[in-house]
Amino acid sequence: MSFFKEFKEFATKGNVIDLAVGVIIGAAFGKIVSSLVDNIFMPILGILTGKVDFKQKFIQLDYSKGTADTLEAAKTAGIPVVSYGIFIQNCIDFIIMAFCIFLLVKFINRLTRKKEEAPAPAAPPVPTTEEKLLMEIRDVLKSK
Repeated sequence: MSFFKEFKEFATKGNVIDLAVGVIIGAAFGKIVSSLVDNIFMPILGILTGKVDFKQKFIQLDYSKGTADTLEAAKTAGIPVVSYGIFIQNCIDFIIMAFCIFLLVKFINRLTRKKEEAPAPAAPPVPTTEEKLLMEIRDVLKSK
């Protein structure tokens, strides 16, 4: 019974739940970035490079089974290929994802720094020697 109790304590700790939420949000964020790259950046990059479709860029490694015009045809025929276009697209995915995470961490660090740098209530100013003398004179006059 203590095993289940120990597991329950572990699973309900704040860090584990925060990590689970982070993984779920990260997966969803990854899909958004992949969609951004697939549907916006790569078509624009394709137009800028002369209507190149990077998903179809590959190097055929074996010509004994014939040649293939598309990546799908090569995979269907069982022809070994190096799909460097998909690799380029995944690298762009990674760069955009890393940049977005960098911006997010930078923003969070700025927020936590502002909380830490919040000005503490100022201590009352130390009276100058002139003020101290005036206070002493006041106290003497009060006592008379």
